[in-house]
Amino acid sequence: MKYLIVGLGNIGSEYENTRHNIGFKIVDALAKSSTVFFETNKLGDTATLKFKGRTFILLKPSTFMNLSGKALNYYIQKEKIKLENLLVITDDIALPFGTLRLKGKGSDGGHNGLKDIITVLGNNNFARLRFGVGSDFVQGKQINHVLGEFAPEEQEQLSERLEKTTQVIKSFGTIGLGRTMSEFNNK
Repeated sequence: MKYLIVGLGNIGSEYENTRHNIGFKIVDALAKSSTVFFETNKLGDTATLKFKGRTFILLKPSTFMNLSGKALNYYIQKEKIKLENLLVITDDIALPFGTLRLKGKGSDGGHNGLKDIITVLGNNNFARLRFGVGSDFVQGKQINHVLGEFAPEEQEQLSERLEKTTQVIKSFGTIGLGRTMSEFNNK
């Protein structure tokens, strides 16, 4: 079975360590823990990882956040991925830092990357893993928050949260969405 795991983020060194790039950080952590490496390909960087008889295609779109749907759709078609085997990883300001929330479908929640994916796919019936980046910002300064770097106390906890997130992804591919949601949501 094949899975497409899409970490959302923006390309460029100025975005590398921002909260908005947590999707990239998560698929990077999964690749590193599995000793696989990303290659630059059409519309993004990809890596392929095998785990318990499953193939996980990791994607970091190079189309910028607001156009993520183009890259995602290209790889769904190219790799013949079923929508139920798609997982999109994104930041979420509505969740406290490090909180993980896996859902099988839903709205874009104001996230431009998800909005574009829903528009391109024509539906919102795909799994998404939201990583909380908190809402510690002055009203109207959301962009500064998500394009800012993690606070020092968040940095200290980040590696443990990335490890937990890689467990969620592997679980999604091996025991399925429902059981993974029961096991990891709110923990």
